[in-house]
Amino acid sequence: MKADFTRLLELIIAASVINNFVFTRFLGLCIFFGVSKKMETAVGMSITFTAVMMVSASASWFVFNYLMIPLDITFLKIIIFIGIVAALVQASDTIMRKLTPDLYYKLGIYLALISTNCIILAVPLINAGEHYNFLESIAFGFGSGIGFALALIIMASIREKLELADVPAPFKGMPIAFVVTGLIALAFTGFSGLITI
Repeated sequence: MKADFTRLLELIIAASVINNFVFTRFLGLCIFFGVSKKMETAVGMSITFTAVMMVSASASWFVFNYLMIPLDITFLKIIIFIGIVAALVQASDTIMRKLTPDLYYKLGIYLALISTNCIILAVPLINAGEHYNFLESIAFGFGSGIGFALALIIMASIREKLELADVPAPFKGMPIAFVVTGLIALAFTGFSGLITI
């Protein structure tokens, strides 16, 4: 039991900090740069992204292990996983529109882009490739979501401060965002090799 908990904790830490999808694998940058301008949208997207990632990881695990492997159709995993993620994003889109319409309109097109986001699709593909069990799949999805949330919140806090900073004209906007992201990514590479998963 203790070994299982340690393994799950290692997966969460590795996915969120050591192998962070944004800062070490450079995936999901379109939503990362689009939503990290304000803290409110960054937090809202973080919660939505993590929830969709965990649910899609668990649903994909069940579909992969109980439908695709017995039917020997594992070669269709990308198409099937995209369908699962698209259905979950549509559901979260509808829920967010009803519960928090202000945040829904602030997120705009980026909410729809979750369904084709490479991080969301990478999690079930990595789960299938690494043959994680159900709890490991959820832990990896949760850790990946926390890592994306961490990246968004760090970047949003820095970009809000940069609005008040005296940034040279050629670096205003996206150029300084790219420079800051590179520096944060450089800092995150210091964690590499701490846990091998």
